[in-house]
Amino acid sequence: MCGIVGYIGKKEAYPILIKGLRRLEYRGYDSAGVALINEAGELNVYKTKGKVDNLTEYCNDKDVSGCIGIAHTRWATHGEPSSRNAHPHYSQSHNLAIIHNGIIENYADIKAKLIAKGVEFKSDTDTEVLVQLVEYIMVNKQLSLLEAVQVALFQVIGAYAIAIIDKRNPDQIIAARKQSPLVVGIGEDEFFLGSDASPIIEYTDQVVYLEDGNIALIRKGEELKVISILGEEQELKVKTVDIDLGQIEKGGYEHFMLKEIFEQPECLTNCMRGRINVEADHVTLSALIDYRRQLLNAKRIVIVACGTSWHAGLIGKQIIESLCRIPVEVEYASEFRYRNPVVTKDDVVIAISQSGETADTLAAVQLAKEKGAFIYGICNAIGSSIPRATSTGTYIHVGPEIGVASTKAFTGQVTVLTMFALALGEAKGTIDRDEYLKIVKGLSQIPSTIEEVLETNEKVKDLARTFTYAHNFLYLGRGFSYPVALEGALKLKEISYIHAEGYPAAEMKHGPIALIDSDMPVVVIATHNAMYEKVLSNIQEIKARQGRVIALVSKGDNTIAKIADEIIELPDVLECLEPLVATIPLQLLAYHVAVCKGKNVDQPRNLAKSVTVE
Repeated sequence: MCGIVGYIGKKEAYPILIKGLRRLEYRGYDSAGVALINEAGELNVYKTKGKVDNLTEYCNDKDVSGCIGIAHTRWATHGEPSSRNAHPHYSQSHNLAIIHNGIIENYADIKAKLIAKGVEFKSDTDTEVLVQLVEYIMVNKQLSLLEAVQVALFQVIGAYAIAIIDKRNPDQIIAARKQSPLVVGIGEDEFFLGSDASPIIEYTDQVVYLEDGNIALIRKGEELKVISILGEEQELKVKTVDIDLGQIEKGGYEHFMLKEIFEQPECLTNCMRGRINVEADHVTLSALIDYRRQLLNAKRIVIVACGTSWHAGLIGKQIIESLCRIPVEVEYASEFRYRNPVVTKDDVVIAISQSGETADTLAAVQLAKEKGAFIYGICNAIGSSIPRATSTGTYIHVGPEIGVASTKAFTGQVTVLTMFALALGEAKGTIDRDEYLKIVKGLSQIPSTIEEVLETNEKVKDLARTFTYAHNFLYLGRGFSYPVALEGALKLKEISYIHAEGYPAAEMKHGPIALIDSDMPVVVIATHNAMYEKVLSNIQEIKARQGRVIALVSKGDNTIAKIADEIIELPDVLECLEPLVATIPLQLLAYHVAVCKGKNVDQPRNLAKSVTVE
């Protein structure tokens, strides 16, 4: 959600900034802009509504020279998507320019006070309020830019990652963060800024992740300096980023989403590497070794997450309760943080987030910590905010996920939750040894099983053409497959803009059955498991009302094949592992329907990859 790029050094900044913005397009945005200081000391700001391509076209005949600059992709919060509201924003004098991710909650009060003092505004954004406030403080209190930023940030309430440049000091960028990620890359006589490491890794693997409340003073020809908002110098914690540049390229695929769907066998192998031994008879998680007492003594587990991660949590609930015999609750982080939940020191709170920056989930973590709970994080982005805020946790190690609609992160999260349940169940003695061995072995074979499922791609592609006409879809499943139905419906909604709902199959009779007719495709997960006969009855009820059934069935199933309009056969796996297999055709179905409808698969409208605001 929104993207920040910055550069200061000896090279021309504009090409670096534009390439960086392209690397951040996956985050979701509606406008883009760039600010540059040229050799004559002029501060030039160019911005447009729409994509980065619109910005580059607009800049074709503009002066884009300069070795210092900041750039931004905006996802609208305050003010409609427009060139006027796009970042960067000038201060009134045009001496300063700012870019900002996050939300300034008290911007209206500050804006009213500044207007009363004669400040004129050109946009509807909270961001312009911040740069006008900084300039007002500089002028009226005779402070440096750094000092004015410190004073201004004391006055604002909300979340931010900001970068500010001043044309009177063209060798300096001031950057700061609170509850919104910001990374400084350290090169040879040059520095880079990014919302995450993706715009930086082409140039350096040495980065500093700014902590909450910290300000970076980035000066050409000097060492990076980080201070607190109070002015206290902070120790530099330089990290090495291990990301292959090829991981954030399409690699010959038409879209990142398709590439990431097909990467899942390799990704899940990486996720399990070093955690499941080569004999596939034991699971080891370092968190279960280092924090054994806290996890074994847990009286309850609470999973907090949003969106796709919440669906993974629903699957985790079932497998943890089954193998560990601990009650598990799954909460939307956005609701959990606002309802004074009952959380005690005997609870383990598991926070799940692909980006590790999800604002609601991070706030839920902080609330649970205040109440004394032990916090376990499951994230993909190394060094992100949630892993740094939790007591311990497990990275899913599936590599950067660029497509906004999550695919490999979902299966990675489910894989980690399954390993967590196995390791904790074995430590507690709540799982039979034979069952433990059977699940561990089955889990280790999932990557090769998914490769087999991916062979259905062409069949699903043909199927998608048939159902592109639909305005509504229904997804049904039971047990472990119910959250998969929710996830399948979400994928279709996200990228094809077709309305879709997921339900437990048994709940169909309690309302959704009223919607079923010959124009309503119904996707049913109907593999051979404990509730096969009941799901079969649901399919018959759908067909009795002329509904069109797409059934995911176990290989060799002839019963449902005679009833359903279309079937997709899946290899047999253990019931608790079915979500990892059944979700693949649903990802492919959503993808191909969206492509058939001509939608922007990787950057669906109104959505953002990293949701860093409420």
